[in-house]
Amino acid sequence: MQVAGKVVVVTGGANGIGKALCEAFHGAGAAKVIVVDLDGHNARTVAAGVHGAAFQCDVAKEKDILHVIDETERQFGPIALFCSNAGIGGGFDPLSLNAGGTSDEPWARSWAIHVMAHVYAARHLVPRYKARGGGYFLNTISAAGLLSQVGSPAYSTTKHAAVGFAENLAISHRADGIKVSILCPQGVDTNMLRSIPKGPQSGDGDLAPEQVARDALAGIEQETFVILPHPQVLGYMRKKTENYDRWIAGMAKIQAKMREQYGK
Repeated sequence: MQVAGKVVVVTGGANGIGKALCEAFHGAGAAKVIVVDLDGHNARTVAAGVHGAAFQCDVAKEKDILHVIDETERQFGPIALFCSNAGIGGGFDPLSLNAGGTSDEPWARSWAIHVMAHVYAARHLVPRYKARGGGYFLNTISAAGLLSQVGSPAYSTTKHAAVGFAENLAISHRADGIKVSILCPQGVDTNMLRSIPKGPQSGDGDLAPEQVARDALAGIEQETFVILPHPQVLGYMRKKTENYDRWIAGMAKIQAKMREQYGK
């Protein structure tokens, strides 16, 4: 899909990868870029820079996402591309003494933002896309959804679930002309990466958000399902599936090193 002349929505668009996506889509000639974020002030700042529009929104709330969809289409026309990009890095514990954690809160918040936000967007856009003969979803997930995330069971689990939903979305609606891509980078130089303990995602070719956005745009133009800004992730996926037991053992060694480092 070419974004030129299209209306595009980006959640989590006030900073990081989302901001870079907004700028990339504007540069590619999008008719209007809608910047959506819980941080309304920064969303408006980004929107001003791309001659777009901004909405303050908590993507964990279905009514907020529906409001964004309704108002965008009322004011600017049909949404052609919806980028469900918002994410959080909560629940990281480098010691990871109990994968089940001690509280439901990080699980519930991660589930709401990393999974249900994608579900809500599809719930309200699929009928519109079907009526119009097609549309596009870009769901920002993470390499953690394809591999894992040492030190955060909640992040890893919800990102895996996000991959599963995107697969089903693509399978269920391929005949409707609906396209789906998942953006799965490793380390990206954002506030979220800098706010969490260093792990295997750190120092393995951290990318600038602008590079990730360029890769996302290229993947959308090619209508690629899995977009991997870090090409080495494909090799890691192959090693994982070739010998799962060996892969688990290797990840356990990484966990042991993190416990040693942060347990001192």
